[in-house]
Amino acid sequence: MPSERAPLSVVALISGSGSNLQALIDAQEQGAPFRIRAVISNEPEAFGLERARRHGMATAVLNHRDYPDRASFDAALAAAIDGYDPGLVVLAGFMRILTPAFVEHYRGRLFNIHPSLLPKHQGLHTHKRALEAGDTEHGASVHFVTAELDGGPVVLQARVPVRPGDDPGILAARVLKQEHVIYPTVVRWFAEGRLRLDADGRPNLDGEVLDEPRRIDLDQGST
Repeated sequence: MPSERAPLSVVALISGSGSNLQALIDAQEQGAPFRIRAVISNEPEAFGLERARRHGMATAVLNHRDYPDRASFDAALAAAIDGYDPGLVVLAGFMRILTPAFVEHYRGRLFNIHPSLLPKHQGLHTHKRALEAGDTEHGASVHFVTAELDGGPVVLQARVPVRPGDDPGILAARVLKQEHVIYPTVVRWFAEGRLRLDADGRPNLDGEVLDEPRRIDLDQGST
């Protein structure tokens, strides 16, 4: 009989509390076919490091303030990542803009999750901007990372309603709940060999080009 596929080796990059990291850890412990080899943070006090340690994962800190420029930090970061020989790198609340050279080094094996329905509201403060724009729906997107900030091809989105009385905090909590669903889903697809980025920079899922991202719509009655 053919041997089963070995679990995909993953390195996670964080800057903060690591709630999306925790969602990936939970999925791993529930049998998802990937293993987080290490968690690396640019912030020494990031709580996500403690989450990783509680689960016996290797951790490392590369404080970007210790480097003279973005390129030198990214070079050191890539060296640290490559020491774990990962098949995938996931940005889980990693609040650094990455250089084109770094992104190209991990082309096709670098994911990010962004709290908006890309291409809408790239960058920061997405929940506030969605409310100011009068959006009736909001959400989160998992995408392959390219040199364009929040501009890589989107694989999966979760859409949530914007409700009367929402403020940025309420809306953020509704979106975050769905982030914890879609990020492990996409990483699982990649680990199972179902998802890849083709030579033309297009996401392929189960042998089909995704001209549009797959979508999950939150039940309008849910919170």
